[in-house]
Amino acid sequence: MFEILYEDNHIIVAEKPQNTIIAGDHTGDDSLLDQLKRYIKEKYEKPGEVYLGLVHRLDRPAGGLAVFAHTSKAAARLADQLKENELKRTYYCVVRGVPKNPADRLVDYLKKDEKTNTVSVVPQAVEGAKKAILNYRVLQTVETKTGKLSLLLVQLETGRSHQIRVQMAHLGCPLWGDQRYGAHVNKPGQQLALYAVKLRLIHPTKKESMQFICYPPEIAPWTAFHLNIQ
Repeated sequence: MFEILYEDNHIIVAEKPQNTIIAGDHTGDDSLLDQLKRYIKEKYEKPGEVYLGLVHRLDRPAGGLAVFAHTSKAAARLADQLKENELKRTYYCVVRGVPKNPADRLVDYLKKDEKTNTVSVVPQAVEGAKKAILNYRVLQTVETKTGKLSLLLVQLETGRSHQIRVQMAHLGCPLWGDQRYGAHVNKPGQQLALYAVKLRLIHPTKKESMQFICYPPEIAPWTAFHLNIQ
């Protein structure tokens, strides 16, 4: 079940549970967007179709914060913030191994295979390649029975499909539990360790800076680290 962190007449900020799709897709599974529409319809007894704008996406196995727009004007303004990198999304992830650099800015070119729903790093000249940029910082590293694990803080400059998972795997540090881009080191059934823990935005009408924080679930591998989100 989703949790709402903030709501007014213009925006709604919710925490997406892991393994819930954020918006409808080919699976036909119930999405967070549809759940929130039903919540709004019932709470405010709204007749007819409820409008709720999707501003950005989160991978199905990932969890954490997402903002939605109650109005088309708010949706457009938030979309502009996203485009100008004013809508800041901060993620925590746990990767296998330790990145060579304790902090870095990764710039890659990604291409998605729509048939397999997989993304790969390709040369810039490849047709359909899209520039992907993220910044990471290693917060903690622990030794486990299956090798070292590192807790990373990641901030996106672009929002490509599967971006964090693909870029970290390409770096040689696949995410814990990633069956798609790290199946050679992860066991089936492990939950992807990727969580959108902080969201900063400018309110579309009040023009005030707002920040929201949430924490990953208290399960492995998160429990191996001291989490202090600021």
